[in-house]
Amino acid sequence: MIKVGILGAAGYTGGELIRLLLDHPEADIIFANSESNAGNPVAEVHEGLYGETDLKFTDAMPFEDVDVVFFCFGHGKSEAFLKEHTIPENVKIIDLAQDFRIKGDHDYVYGLPEINKVDIQKAQHIANPGCFATCIQLGLLPAAKMGLLKYDVSVNAITGSTGAGQKPGATTHFSWRNNNLSIYKPFTHQHLAEIRQSLIQLQGSLDVDIDFIPYRGDFTRGIFATEVIRTKAYADEVIAAYKEFYKDAAFTHYVDKPLDLKQVVNTNKCLIHIDAFDNKLLVTSCIDNLLKGAVGQAVQNMNLMFGIDERLGLNLKASAF
Repeated sequence: MIKVGILGAAGYTGGELIRLLLDHPEADIIFANSESNAGNPVAEVHEGLYGETDLKFTDAMPFEDVDVVFFCFGHGKSEAFLKEHTIPENVKIIDLAQDFRIKGDHDYVYGLPEINKVDIQKAQHIANPGCFATCIQLGLLPAAKMGLLKYDVSVNAITGSTGAGQKPGATTHFSWRNNNLSIYKPFTHQHLAEIRQSLIQLQGSLDVDIDFIPYRGDFTRGIFATEVIRTKAYADEVIAAYKEFYKDAAFTHYVDKPLDLKQVVNTNKCLIHIDAFDNKLLVTSCIDNLLKGAVGQAVQNMNLMFGIDERLGLNLKASAF
């Protein structure tokens, strides 16, 4: 059994991670850390787990008792935590924040299995990709491999309210979010850097802009993205390349029909579809922001790091109705 520790276990990602790992056949949760909830039953915070576990939150961090630690912190806290705490070298780390996603003076592997599977299998430390970044990259990576990203790419993507985290705020309050729609961080979203990094990895260079407009949606889970690529390549050729690119991917699939969000919510899937309009390709990609966009992908990475089937614990079914 893989012995697991979770830091920041009281938030949305922590709760989803606990939910997945409780049913994982090869994982055992040793501790779920939350200083503000120490001593309280996990199910009293993550109420969907009533009857599933007697696990309690703890303020202890017995790193010597685990094989892997998941960081479910807010962005910017992982690097600070590691400066103040020592984790044994033999303990693997999967960080769900953005602190180590960009290559630099660290050994964290960017945890997107569709392009970095071999490196993930050998890694000691993983930087789990961002939710928007996962969805948008998976929609564009095959095109990058074909060298098609020669003109600015227009991206629109809408996300559910859980993408903003559990802490209440002005734009997550139900009365504001319900029956409402808004944009935020146009052209400047923090996930752009990791998107560009992966596209350059496949295309070799990227001398164009990714014009990304993020939207806040009137729903709780999921990301639905459209990417417009200007190219003279034949649509049939591009679609064939997409199918070939993802033929061995465990959770990313090309679909021949138009997509909708319910096909992926509550799953670790990314679905992709392409429509052609004159010299433009409209790529649609969608994921569950908390699963393939966060903890589902993190568990997939854990499976790869420990040499087991990457689908273990992740055979989740969408609720289509």
